[in-house]
Amino acid sequence: MNFQQSIEKCLKNYANFKGRATRSEYWFFVLFCILVSIGTVVLDLLLFDSSGTYSPLNTIGVLALLIPQISAACRRLHDIGQSGWCQLLYITIIGGIVVLIWLVTDTTKRKNQFGPVPKK
Repeated sequence: MNFQQSIEKCLKNYANFKGRATRSEYWFFVLFCILVSIGTVVLDLLLFDSSGTYSPLNTIGVLALLIPQISAACRRLHDIGQSGWCQLLYITIIGGIVVLIWLVTDTTKRKNQFGPVPKK
């Protein structure tokens, strides 16, 4: 899956917490979210001449992409056989490390309780 396909699929599945997502789908979408965040911060600095205290465009961008980020991570965790609720482990440092390791783990090559192997 390429960058554009990943963005399209993640935004089309805005609040779909079912199914599975490949590593490339998830990480390309994370890259897109980072680029959007950088772009909105730059626009905020240029348009509102703020020193980081007032950033309306970045706030809107982050809020608009919050649910798709959570749902993409949920589908990514499903891909390795974990529950999407495992994202709550981010609350702790050790739990965040565990979730990060799960997010970079390769796809389970067989059907699991969350569906068939996703197409690349």
